Amino acid sequence: MAKIPDATITRLVHYLRALERMEKAGQLRTSSDELARASGVTAFQVRKDLAYFGSYGTRGVGYTVPVLRRELAQILGLGRRWRLAIVGMGRLGQALADFYALSESYELVAGFDVSPEVIGRQVGPFTVEPVEKLPQIVPESHVEIGILTVPEAAAQQAAEALVAAGVRGILNFTPAILKLPEQVAIENADFMAGLSRLSFFMLNPRWREEMMG
Repeated sequence: MAKIPDATITRLVHYLRALERMEKAGQLRTSSDELARASGVTAFQVRKDLAYFGSYGTRGVGYTVPVLRRELAQILGLGRRWRLAIVGMGRLGQALADFYALSESYELVAGFDVSPEVIGRQVGPFTVEPVEKLPQIVPESHVEIGILTVPEAAAQQAAEALVAAGVRGILNFTPAILKLPEQVAIENADFMAGLSRLSFFMLNPRWREEMMG
């Protein structure tokens, strides 16, 4: 399979959300033009992105909404439930816990912190545990993905502890650049980087226009 750009995976998420809205509304068929309008890209980009994974539409007919929605969910690994743990149960960690509690594809099973004020607090189905118990609880709970919301200085150590306990995917909400084995998937969710990009493009709108084609 050809190397798939990160931006393509991001766009697949947008296509999936659009398809979910269409299916919920009872719509049975769609087109690359309609998906493009719903996702803020071009029809050519939609077809190019989908072509990385196979052939899903029929020329002149388009795509069957439920079928393409199921295919994209499988491609994105959403055909199953992933077990998550959060390290850092401060305000952001608790907000994320509330968010993932509503998700059908992710199950939050553990949370860890160093603060006595947070340890022992009930969050959804679990009790916040001290980080010292992470090496025991993560494998026992079959955690697959770790979410980091700790201070930057503690991020590397927390990430290494998760990996040592068997985690192979980390969603990093800290500004730290993690250094982990190649087989560990890392996704960075840096709010400040996003704000900096936003302010740059607001001051330099032509740059964004060129990037969007």
